[in-house]
Parts: sequence; structure tokens; C-alpha cells
Amino acid sequence: MKKALLRTLLASVAALFVADAVAADLRVGYSSDVTTLDPANHRSRVTEGVILNMYDALLARTDDMKVVPELAESWKQIDATTWEFTLRKGVKFHSGAEMTAEDVKYSFDRLVKDNAMGGQTSPRKSLLGPLKDTSVVNPTTVRFHLAEPWPILAAYLPFQQVVSKSFVEKVGTQGMATQADGTGPFKLVEWRRGDSVILERFDGYYGGSPDLPPVGKAGVDRVIFKVIPESASRVAALLAGEVDIVDELPVHAIKQVEANPRTKVLATNGTRSFFIPMNVTRPPFNDVRVRQAANVAVDRKLIIDRVLSGLATPLDGLLSPESYGFNASLPKLTLDVDRAKKLLAEAGHPNGIDVTLDVANAFKDVAEAVASQLTRAGIRTKVQLWEQTTLSQTWAKPESNNRDMVFQSWGDGALDPVGIFVPVLKGKDRGNYSGFANKEVDALLTAADTEVDVAKRSKMYQDAQAIVARESPLIFLWLPQDVYGASARLKNWRPSPRGVIKLHDARVD
Repeated sequence: MKKALLRTLLASVAALFVADAVAADLRVGYSSDVTTLDPANHRSRVTEGVILNMYDALLARTDDMKVVPELAESWKQIDATTWEFTLRKGVKFHSGAEMTAEDVKYSFDRLVKDNAMGGQTSPRKSLLGPLKDTSVVNPTTVRFHLAEPWPILAAYLPFQQVVSKSFVEKVGTQGMATQADGTGPFKLVEWRRGDSVILERFDGYYGGSPDLPPVGKAGVDRVIFKVIPESASRVAALLAGEVDIVDELPVHAIKQVEANPRTKVLATNGTRSFFIPMNVTRPPFNDVRVRQAANVAVDRKLIIDRVLSGLATPLDGLLSPESYGFNASLPKLTLDVDRAKKLLAEAGHPNGIDVTLDVANAFKDVAEAVASQLTRAGIRTKVQLWEQTTLSQTWAKPESNNRDMVFQSWGDGALDPVGIFVPVLKGKDRGNYSGFANKEVDALLTAADTEVDVAKRSKMYQDAQAIVARESPLIFLWLPQDVYGASARLKNWRPSPRGVIKLHDARVD
């Protein structure tokens, strides 16, 4: 009898432990798979979202975008081109090895030195501006040496994670794509390509930034990023309790998620501007009057209210209103169909024009709403759907693609013009899909790169925005909120304005 009672008691205790283990798994329905697990070999925010759970950086950002210490304990600027960082002591990699200044130097050499990744140069090199070298002062101190002044170095360090020198030398660049040895709150269990990334809590975690409480080990035992590309399937998984968080929650599903007592909607101000580059290298958009007509033909507020459920801010330029250097004096872009038609007539198109708007499949609905409004004003617009990778490749050289315009967005996690205004609007830069090139704008952007006077640098960006507003190479649209669906059992997690899902603080009931 006693043995039977004991067996029953043990079974009950075991059941409790199993239930607790299940409850300590946090599952994320992710809209796409990661491209790599190597922090130095991607330019993908989706990929970064997973990597940030395994790797920490010298500096971090709070939810209000303030830069704070993380792996670094403190930092200072010695002169215009030299920055010094004191490292936190006792930080361990998942392998158990202690992080030192040698690891930091190796990580940044790998990011900025040509051919440092097994003969490949890191695609993230440009995110570190004029950083040319990193030197070790002692085991807990490193110095960054810039080729020229770059006042926003600290703002860009939260995007660059520290790797283990010995681990990279052991597995090589190819091995880094599928293996990990970070200093973050979770360590890699397995990446099942196309299906999921499985992480488990790292019990040797140093705790994270003191400025990002709670400090300590992760609040869940295991995290599973489940790849669910189809929006309806992600929503269904959330409603069924199969996942605890879904990204890219479709606007049309918001009411359904809110109505379910087991789920909730979480939103935050985003840092990704939406806009439409017009190909200024060929007719009809080589005429500024046609471009200006397109900008007053779109009722941004109507689309935001009816298609985006009010979860966006209309833009009169490219930058977020929260960005450094934002020009609040730009002309307000309001719907004016009569003026649009008049401008078209002045440009020699009294009967309107016929154009095609290229768009990735995911943004079909909003692109069609914009096309409808352009058509009403005489810019008759046909929407053509593309796969995203092919679309990006096609628009990489607008001067030779024979296309009209493209629906585009660009993230600016640092909320500084160098992260969005420069690549999108500087002549021949990597995100310049419009083909726009203006000598005065280019000169202002080049000068701002090294200007250390905060007010002067801001004025340069504001002047550049005024020129771009007049030249109108883009149809400026909106800055949407990032919207997530979440389980009611999820606690202590809010979406980040950076657009990444970092889960150190998260808890589940």
C-alpha cells in the first residue's frame, strides 16, 4: 500500500516537472527562416532576431533607443578617431571559455577587414563606417581606430555581436553558418533548415546589460523559432496555442486575435519607412513634375485608416519623426487630385500616363490601394507581383532595368540618417532604387559623415531632406507600427522598436 502510494506521489511530482518543462518552452511563429547563424555574414533583420538571442554586443539599446553598455562595462572617446571600451569581467562563451579583448578585436577585424572571412569580406562592413582597426590594450580593454571622425560609432555597435576567436578558427566561416558559440542568454541546440531553430537557456550567462532589467539568466528553458511563412498559418498556430508569438501579424487578423481570450495583440512604433522609388533615369519619371504629381495623388491617411487599421504614421519625407536630423518643416503631402492632373498636363501628359508598380507578393494589398489612387489622378498604374529576391536584384540598377517604380521599405534601427537616407538617396548607393543623384545632396551627406558638431550635422541632413522633398524621387508613404500576435500566457515581453525578437526577459505561465 505504501509502495503504491509512493509510486502515485512520484508520478504526480514527475507530471508536475513535465508540465513545468512544457510551460518553460517559448515558441515563436517566424515569418521566414534565418539565412545563417554567423553574426558577421548577413544583412537580414529576421536573421538578426535569432542571432541576438545567442550573441551579445559591446553595447545595447533600450526600448526608447538609448545606447547602453552590454559586454562593455564603459566606453569613452579619446580623440576624434579613437574610442576605448572597457569590457565586463567574467563573461563566458557557451563553450565555457572567458571572453577577452582578443575576441573583441578578432570579431571586429572579421567585420571590417577585406577578405577576413575565409576570403570573403563581411556584408556588414559598411555598418561600421570608417572603422579601420581594433587594438588590444590589455585583456579587458580595446581601442577602435577610425580612418576619420564618425560621431555615430556607438549608435551602430548594438548591431555587431562578439564571437569567440578560438571557435571561429576551429570551425571556419563555413562552420559559423550552422554552429554557434556566443555570450548570449541562449545557446544553440539545432537549426533545422526551413523548419525551426531550437535554443536552450545558457546557465552560465553573465546576466546582460544592467540597464536592461531584469538582469540574470533567461526566463524560459527553451526557445523554438518555428518557420511559418504563410500568414494565415501563423495566425492559426497562435489561435490554436501552438506558438506564443507571431511576427508580421496581418492587419486583417488583428480583430480575430484580440477577440480570442487566449491571445493578444502587441505593437510598437517601427523604424521601417515605406516609400515608392520612381525610376528617374527614364520617362515618365525623369520629369520632376510627374514625380510631384504622384506624391499629391496618394491619400496616405485613407490607406492607413482603411488598410493598415490606423497603425502607421504618414510621412512627408523618408525619415521617421523620431530620427536624429528629422526636418519637421517639410511641405505636408496631402491629397490634391486636381494639382496632380495639372502637373501631369504641364509635363506634357494631359491625358495621363500608364505605368507599372513592382511589388513583392507580401505587400500586394497596400500596393493595389496606392495604385488605385494614382490611377484616379491620371497615373494609370498596373501592379506586378514579384518574388522579393528577384525584385531586389532587378532594381539594383534602375538605369538599365526599364522599370517604372517599385514598392519598397527600409529599416533604420539606429534612427540616424546614415542608416536610411544615405543608402536610399545618395547617388549610386546600395539602396538607391530610383537612380536619383544630386550633387548638392551628395555633398551634404558626405560632409555629415564626419561632422562632429551635432547641430551642424543635423542641419546638413535637414537641408538634404528639403532638396529631396522638392525633387521627389520617391513617393513618401508611411512609417508603420510593428504588430505581433502573442499568447496570453506570455509575460514580461514587449516588441522592440528595432524589429527583432529578443527573449531574454520573456516568461510563460
